[in-house]
Amino acid sequence: MTIDPERLQRSQERERELKAMMVAALDGDEAAYRQCLQGLSKHLRAFLSRRLTRDAAEVEDLVQETLLAIHCQRHTFAADRPLTAWVQAIASYKLADWFRGHGGRLGRLDPLDDHENLFADDHGLAGEATRDVRQLLQDLPQRWRVPIELTKLGGYSVNEAALASGMSASAIKVGVHRGMKALAQLARKQI
Repeated sequence: MTIDPERLQRSQERERELKAMMVAALDGDEAAYRQCLQGLSKHLRAFLSRRLTRDAAEVEDLVQETLLAIHCQRHTFAADRPLTAWVQAIASYKLADWFRGHGGRLGRLDPLDDHENLFADDHGLAGEATRDVRQLLQDLPQRWRVPIELTKLGGYSVNEAALASGMSASAIKVGVHRGMKALAQLARKQI
């Protein structure tokens, strides 16, 4: 597959712009936050429409749920990491939740970890980062991995994560705390 340099440059520029807006938003800039969410909405619709073609209303519901999860978990965004990978992970978990909740009522479903990714013009950069995060998570014991997947990536509250996993709320808190420390150590080893 040949990568179009202009397309790659546009994708990288869009990543920089959205990331700058998110960083400004985290510093309290409400206008930047609105712009960032509007920019992400367009790409989330494209990402989710490729995977769920049954009903435009269902796609829009998932876009809104994903934006809400982004809002609730914005404090977990690390400015030294790609925004696109973080957003794609949240969108993927929201989509997986939707499929679980709808008992297999599928539209067209492409694998979540395929070479397509959140940004239509991106050539695998976000996908590679997502695979890296997923690989790091797979290296964690389940007692730490599940709480992180549910709370940090899935947008669940501690109590919701406890109900979904069958773990206690305190086990979820401990799992997130210890798991995040372990993830940081694993990431440092790979740099």
